[in-house]
Amino acid sequence: MMITNHLKSTLIYRTMCTRLHILILLLGALTIAGCHARNEISLFDGKKLGHWAITDFAGQGDVYVKDGSIFLEKGDYMTGITWTGPLVRMNYEISLEAMRVSGTDFFCGLTFPVGDRPCTLILGGWGGDLCGLSSIDSFDASENETTRFISFKNDRWYHVLLRVRDDRIEAWLDNQQIVNFITTDRDIDIRIEVVPSQPLGIATWRTTGAIRNIKLRRL
Repeated sequence: MMITNHLKSTLIYRTMCTRLHILILLLGALTIAGCHARNEISLFDGKKLGHWAITDFAGQGDVYVKDGSIFLEKGDYMTGITWTGPLVRMNYEISLEAMRVSGTDFFCGLTFPVGDRPCTLILGGWGGDLCGLSSIDSFDASENETTRFISFKNDRWYHVLLRVRDDRIEAWLDNQQIVNFITTDRDIDIRIEVVPSQPLGIATWRTTGAIRNIKLRRL
C-alpha cells in the first residue's frame, strides 16, 4: 500500500509540475504578445484619412476612403498620401496591405525615413514588375543591388513589411524577404518625383492602388 501511495504522490507531483510549466509558458507568450501590441500603433482607422494628407502632386488622381481602405486613383503622374502625425525615424517597422486595382506601374511607392534621410520602397514599377529601393548611391530601384522582378496581379492584396534599423533596411512581401540592404557607408536618397511624399508617404504612378491596415511598430 505504501508503494502505491508513493506512486500516486509522484504522479500527482509530476502532473502539477507539468501544468505549472505550461502555465508559465502561456504567461510568457501573453507577456511577449502584450509588449508587441504596446509597441504597435495603427496609422489608419479604416474610416478617415486622419493624419494622412493628400500629397500635392501635379495632376494627381482622387484620394478617398472606401470599405476600410485608402484608394489612390490613377492620375496624370503620381497620386499619394503623406503622413503628418508623429514620426519615428529609426528602429521601426511599417506594415500594410497594398493592392493594384488597375494600371501597369507601381501601386505602392512607400517613402520612409532612415534617420534624417528619405528612401522609397517601390513595388511594381517600370512596367509592373520591378521592386527595390530608390535611391542608393544615386541609382534608383531599377539600377542597384536591391532590384527584384515580381509578377503582381490586379485586385489582390499583398502584405508588405518594412524594417529600418541603424545599419540595415529590410522588406518582406507576403512573408518573403525581398530586401536585405546594409546602409553603412551608403548614400540613401529619393528620386525628385517623390519629394512631396517625405518623410513618410505612399504613392502610385499612373496606377490606381488601395492601401489598408497601416501599422507602425517601434523596435
